[in-house]
Amino acid sequence: MKLLLDTQILLWAAGQPERLSVAARKLLNDPSNELLFSAASLWEIAIKNTLGREDFRVEPRLLRRGLLDNGYTELPITGQHAVSVDGLPPLHKDPFDRILVAQALTDGITLVTADAQLVRYPGPVRKV
Repeated sequence: MKLLLDTQILLWAAGQPERLSVAARKLLNDPSNELLFSAASLWEIAIKNTLGREDFRVEPRLLRRGLLDNGYTELPITGQHAVSVDGLPPLHKDPFDRILVAQALTDGITLVTADAQLVRYPGPVRKV
């Protein structure tokens, strides 16, 4: 199964795996799952890191390289993803989370999140 990790899960998997739930660890460690990260997550990390957010203290270039080196697949943001955002109900205000949901819906990928608000969206969103 293809799994798109939201930014929080991605940061925990890369730097604080002890924060992941047992269910999340099981999904991420299952070799039959393909793990993906979005260019939107790197963009979010870069912006929030430069704003001094403590929970985003990661060098995005190093994170990207480490993810690719560890077998993750990068999911680019396409025009189709961008225009799909307008079809989402207004359940969540964060534009980064909304593009992740749009990517999951458009590409038929399961979005893995710890955010209870995101699982309210229809489609392939799984809370762990």
